[in-house]
Amino acid sequence: MLKWVFVYFLIFIALFTSCKRSYDNQGGKAVFKYNESSGITSMDPAFARSHSNIWIVNQLFNGLVQLDTALNILPCIAKSWTISDDGLQYEFILRNDVRFHDSPVFKDGKGRLLEASDVVYSLQRLAEKKLASPGAWVLNAVQDFKGRKDVRALNDTTVVIILSKPFPPFLGLLSMQYCSIIPHEAVEFWGEDFRVNPVGTGPFEFKMLKEGVKLVMLKNPGYFEKDEEGIRLPYLDAVSVSFIIDKQSAFLEFIKGNLDFMSGLDASYKDELLTPSGKLKEKYHDKINIYTQPYLNTEYLGFLYDSNNQVMRGSPLNDVRIRKAINYGFDRKKMIRYLRNGIGTPGTKGIIPPGLKGYDEDSEYGYYYDKELSKRLLAEAGYPGGKGLPKIVLSTNSTYLDVAQFIQSQVSEIGIDLKLDVSPPGTLRENMAQARLPFFRGSWIADYPDAENYLSLFYSPNKSPVGPNYVHFNKADFDRLYESAMLETNDSLRSIMYTSLDSIMMQQSPVVVLFYDQVLRFAQKNISGLGSNPLNLLSLKRVKKVNTKSN
Repeated sequence: MLKWVFVYFLIFIALFTSCKRSYDNQGGKAVFKYNESSGITSMDPAFARSHSNIWIVNQLFNGLVQLDTALNILPCIAKSWTISDDGLQYEFILRNDVRFHDSPVFKDGKGRLLEASDVVYSLQRLAEKKLASPGAWVLNAVQDFKGRKDVRALNDTTVVIILSKPFPPFLGLLSMQYCSIIPHEAVEFWGEDFRVNPVGTGPFEFKMLKEGVKLVMLKNPGYFEKDEEGIRLPYLDAVSVSFIIDKQSAFLEFIKGNLDFMSGLDASYKDELLTPSGKLKEKYHDKINIYTQPYLNTEYLGFLYDSNNQVMRGSPLNDVRIRKAINYGFDRKKMIRYLRNGIGTPGTKGIIPPGLKGYDEDSEYGYYYDKELSKRLLAEAGYPGGKGLPKIVLSTNSTYLDVAQFIQSQVSEIGIDLKLDVSPPGTLRENMAQARLPFFRGSWIADYPDAENYLSLFYSPNKSPVGPNYVHFNKADFDRLYESAMLETNDSLRSIMYTSLDSIMMQQSPVVVLFYDQVLRFAQKNISGLGSNPLNLLSLKRVKKVNTKSN
């Protein structure tokens, strides 16, 4: 073992020096460069929780299935599958030409063919309690068998997964990066250091990481996927990721052409790039391409829906009329226009965002700006003009302080005295999970393309800290319909049930939906094939880069 570590250390040093020289200067190769300001914590798929980790894992690994840009479920390692009529058994037929990347973890250093046993190993490992993966919940629907999740290899190319009860979104869950397939040899060789020494089957293979500085991935020359003309993917020769923490500095690197791609919008440069209506400023039309589309991310404010909780005793927020008065008390359209340069859709409907089945544009249970209705609701609750209404505290973090201040200003006009409590993101999340906050800022980014993702936030058995129900919503009719929807295999009927669930929840107003976000991407003009998708997943296997003198 020590011998292998020493040999690999020498290989690593050689690769680091050669990669730094070659891929900083490019040498005529097509190297795609982007910055990840939040850094990465692990390249182990079992810990692909943050967007930064997910993006890297998506380049290095594959799962049984994958999503296209419209979130349709497509084959990947599995070339086909069947689902039993009762929705309990999923049988996957695997490709026989998928190889793991070359690595010293294998006896001859050459990547071997992937087999069904690798799928069994990867999924059962994900569920192991000792691993403590944040993605273990993905397999909650899979039944236990002899102390492990019931994932079986019938032969080298056939895998069967048995569920304990029907769960229609399950196939979509398997597209998540948590479910990527890994070789047991890599985990056994590296142990905990597998997080920085990944071995997968993806379009790019790991070559160098200097934590906090740079990550380099090289083209996998034996990747199994091809384009429509039979050309083997990926097109790029390499991907280089920097870790500049300051977003303004990263933006300047992008403008200078030292980065090929930039995602999202930061307050430090949003007015430099975009007009107030969200269009790219004219001076950048010849330099940059902009990509935008609806993003499955709902930003909201949550009320703790639990009058028995100590922090809610005597709180005016226990009254649904006060919660509704806040919902009607500010102008979401103005908020989007002036604070986000038009990026996003005002959250005047339910928690389910546009683009998912269950979203109802015509729902009567959404909320819009109605100052007079807010005043009437306050009066009905016994606080005419806000007289006698105790101060209400909204907990947020500095990133969303501008939105909180906007709401604070607007609801003050109807008599609501809103105080802002700003804390670090980690502290805010912990206090939310422990139900210590009566009123807080939250958001939910879909993990998989099914509205159940959002409705699970209000299912009472999911109350935090064991689940994502941070508002502790608890309605028996909601729970019954939710459970029925999980047994419904007809997509159209389930969609109708989702819409009804959203309406039941919104009538009680446990949340203030602020806006439905948008994917926003910027790329240099010599980049093509980037595109975008509603999950904001970064896929580089079809990206092309034309080298220019400026690069």
